[in-house]
Amino acid sequence: MTNHEKPSGTPNPQPNATNSRAAGLWPLVHAERAALAADLAKLTDEQWATPSLCAGLTVREVLAHLIAGASLNSVRWMAGVIRYRFDFDKQVAMRLAEQLGANAAETHDRFRRVITSTTKPPLPVVAMLGETIVHAEDIRRPLGIRHDYPIETLTRTAEYYQGSDLVLPAKKRIAGLRLVADDGPFTTGSGPLVSGSTLALIMAMTGRTAYCDELTGEGVKILRDRHDLT
Repeated sequence: MTNHEKPSGTPNPQPNATNSRAAGLWPLVHAERAALAADLAKLTDEQWATPSLCAGLTVREVLAHLIAGASLNSVRWMAGVIRYRFDFDKQVAMRLAEQLGANAAETHDRFRRVITSTTKPPLPVVAMLGETIVHAEDIRRPLGIRHDYPIETLTRTAEYYQGSDLVLPAKKRIAGLRLVADDGPFTTGSGPLVSGSTLALIMAMTGRTAYCDELTGEGVKILRDRHDLT
């Protein structure tokens, strides 16, 4: 028996606490998916073809990527990893193509169908929340669409990215910097200051340099120069 194991019949509160936190995050994911679906309901073909903040991907293609993430369980994810010999970029491209559909209306309809999905790759639920928010902004900003996120949702997302390089090298990107939100309680790190809205901090720490224009402090240039970390 290891130090982490407990005798049979003795409750272990840690998994229950973890599961409870995860369950509490799914409604946040679903709410943000629903809001994005509503925002995209009346896009023109030209708008669907708008380049997103994800290099090389259109607005429609980023939405297909979100559909893939909400449709891909751990088994299918691993099958893809093996098929593409651990080339994660190839797997992402393949799953995106699977979900794109014949036209923009079909892409949008597929997204609407996964709004309440709790299917996910082998990632924590909070990572799914982060993906939803970041990619929603990848779509919204080029289209000039603004969305008011609950500050609690943004704060939880920022707290995740401050300590994670799991999907994006956010932790590495903000190393040695002090981030302070001016619209909520989020703060982290020490060093040259980077200050602004919680959303702008999230997007900047995930490599979206367009949001650096909304930040202030002597650390902004450092953060901007780290945009291409992998």
